[in-house]
Amino acid sequence: MSDASVLNDSLQEPAARAPLPATLQVTPAAASAVLSRVVVGLLAVVAVVALVIAVALWQKVSGMQEQLARQSADALAQSMEARTLARQAQEVVRDTAGRLALTETRVAEVALQRSQLEELMQSLSRSRDENLVVDIESAVRLALQQAQVTGNVQPLLAALKAGDLRIARAAQPRLAPLQRAMQRDADRLRTSASADSGEALQKLDELMRSVDDLPPLNAVAVRGAGLNSWQAEPVPADAPWWQRFLLIVRGEARSLLRVGRIERPEAVLLSPDQTFFLRENLKLQLLNARLALLSRQVDTARNELATVSASLNRYFDPASRRVQAAATLVQQLQAQVRTSEPPRIDETLTALATAAAGR
Repeated sequence: MSDASVLNDSLQEPAARAPLPATLQVTPAAASAVLSRVVVGLLAVVAVVALVIAVALWQKVSGMQEQLARQSADALAQSMEARTLARQAQEVVRDTAGRLALTETRVAEVALQRSQLEELMQSLSRSRDENLVVDIESAVRLALQQAQVTGNVQPLLAALKAGDLRIARAAQPRLAPLQRAMQRDADRLRTSASADSGEALQKLDELMRSVDDLPPLNAVAVRGAGLNSWQAEPVPADAPWWQRFLLIVRGEARSLLRVGRIERPEAVLLSPDQTFFLRENLKLQLLNARLALLSRQVDTARNELATVSASLNRYFDPASRRVQAAATLVQQLQAQVRTSEPPRIDETLTALATAAAGR
């Protein structure tokens, strides 16, 4: 039986039992009944309040459960995302570790190559001077052999100049004596070649200009200095007429007949056309000698000068001063060509040997 039914029974019993008296009489039983009713009402109120509180707490708990569910779902999603990120991070770490290992391998290879390159550079730096001296020596000796064979000093001068430039670019104080020696030899070769060639070429030009004025051996003219048996005597202006007449007749008679000894008939019997070609041939021989001197071909120049000298002695009048001067020039040229020495670079060769010995 519930408390509410007991409370209702207690409230209805006095009314059903007896009518109220005129004067209210309170008995202990009635008081206890009232008290019990009050207690029951308080308990009912408390129960209602408790029920309300329970409902409110239930709603609050439900809200908390929903919030916890949402937070749990969010935490699960975040954990899944964190796992995904962790997995990606692991992959990135593995990839980075692989790349780092590859980079370390390449760094090691680069370091090895760098050490090898440094060793190679040091080796090249040590052998650069040696290689430079060897290259210059080989080039200079080859040019010297070519100059000695051909007589042309231009390749030798070019080799000395190239060696000088290479030493200047190398900027090695140890090779400074070699550079100075090469410069001195080049200056000496240039000076000697230009001086000898200039004097010889000047003499050859003078000879070529005087060829047309050289009298041949069969020329009908005054030969040498002074009078000879072929020249008519001068007629005095104050001589009488008969003396002048006799001198003129005697001169004409003497010019009609000549008596002499012919030692070289081929020179005397030259026609004017042949004399012209003889002079042109002599000019060509002198020109060949000039070209041979310019190209430092000493043997060819000697042969041409010997041919010119033989032609002068054979076809031209040896008593003429011009022929004698031309023959003298030819002899000077022959002596100059004969005494010409091959090119020498002893100072450079000595400096090269010293530089090679000091390596």
